[in-house]
Amino acid sequence: MRQAKPLLLLVGISLLLIAGAATHEAGAETQPALRVVLLGTGNPRPSLERFGPSILVEAGGRDFLFDCGRGATQRLYQQKIPFNAADALFLTHLHSDHTVGIADLWLTGWVMGRSVPLRVWGPTGTSEMMAHLQKAYAFDVHTRRDVDEQLPGQGAVIQAHDIEQGVVYERDGVKVTAFTVDHGVVKPALGYRVDFAGHSVALSGDTRYSENLIRFAQGADVLIHEVLDLESYGAADKIYSPKQIQKVIDHHTTAEQAGVLFSRVKPRLAVYSHIVPPDAPNLIAATRKNYAGPLEVGEDLMSIDIGERIEVHHPPH
Repeated sequence: MRQAKPLLLLVGISLLLIAGAATHEAGAETQPALRVVLLGTGNPRPSLERFGPSILVEAGGRDFLFDCGRGATQRLYQQKIPFNAADALFLTHLHSDHTVGIADLWLTGWVMGRSVPLRVWGPTGTSEMMAHLQKAYAFDVHTRRDVDEQLPGQGAVIQAHDIEQGVVYERDGVKVTAFTVDHGVVKPALGYRVDFAGHSVALSGDTRYSENLIRFAQGADVLIHEVLDLESYGAADKIYSPKQIQKVIDHHTTAEQAGVLFSRVKPRLAVYSHIVPPDAPNLIAATRKNYAGPLEVGEDLMSIDIGERIEVHHPPH
């Protein structure tokens, strides 16, 4: 009987090790290939509920940022994303509501620990814009790098690339493809698709109904698309004239049009972002006229895990 205790102990330890291994394997199986966080789902109008357009995609252990609207840096900080990791930024187009947060991301990220260059990809004009941005903040960079804190110089470097349609990034199994979209007179304008480990997410950027987007989004697990609530937008906009309101409508996608687009792409999940106006009460009903598939109206800090399953996590309210 005295010899049975060590034997029972060994059996117990073995069972614990087996259980631990099984738990680890189960966790590995459920690890999503891609994780998407909607940092900002708004538009040019200032809103505390919907910050400026910005989307974070986590793939292959790296963080990729798409657009950098108002408040993107605060949202990254809320998500506890290390600024050393948030060094890859892709721009859909150069409208201010998609770019006004770049200086904050660049310089605050540097102050908060980024020691590598900020890499920026975007349509024609991106390199020029970033060069002017560096000139605008030359005093701040010089003071912090050379005089005061003496921060690492590489963190203040911007590496900007003007891109066209095609694969613009491919490394460690992660592929980022840019494609042209139709933002009316605002040209060039791009959407993006991120592929990793057999899964993908497509991001529309700002566009009206686009056949090219439909082509590039085919087979994507998740399609994140901009939207305009036609029924409420005109009544909600107290700043623009009727002519200006119509111009805005003409280069965005209404919910009914998006429903047609979703029905053609057939993503596993369709998600709205860059929502006009911010409250947009009629989106679901208008979309359902043409699309019956899975649909989410995005909100700031909503996250989407993409793998064998798609899981949507809403932020606490």
